[in-house]
Amino acid sequence: MDQPVDVEPEQLAKEISEGADRDGRRVAVVESLTGGLVSSDLAASPGSSEWFRGGVVAYDRATKHGVLGVPDGPVVAEPAVRAMADQAARMFDADLVVAVSGAGGPDPQDDQPPGTVWFAVSDHGSTETWQRRFPGEPPDVLKATRIEALHAMRERVAKDG
Repeated sequence: MDQPVDVEPEQLAKEISEGADRDGRRVAVVESLTGGLVSSDLAASPGSSEWFRGGVVAYDRATKHGVLGVPDGPVVAEPAVRAMADQAARMFDADLVVAVSGAGGPDPQDDQPPGTVWFAVSDHGSTETWQRRFPGEPPDVLKATRIEALHAMRERVAKDG
């Protein structure tokens, strides 16, 4: 997935808002390393009360396993983000969910180097996952993850329109 480097999160969130409102989408987010940044972007969008169901910040490994049903094993991994997205879709009765889990740095996590991030998007019950490796310091990784998550959601609502 190509990531726009010059797009601001607020613009992406605005476009998600317009598409979600237009199409009657119900949107939710599950975040780990971004700590609520994506949820905050969506909640600040015009009309978000009509389509944004909510978000979960599951920073702690036990929360991911206990609340979100992530299988035992690494949390910076494909099975983890898939479970996070699928559980959030059920919890929030949402038809579009993005989930992110990664090693923001500066240290590795789950034997993954800093900058490794897994993404999942559940769209009408079909879940797609992918991994990215972002360079830079932790703030750079968080920003890139935030943009990638919003971009993925914007792509899904644009397909509906």
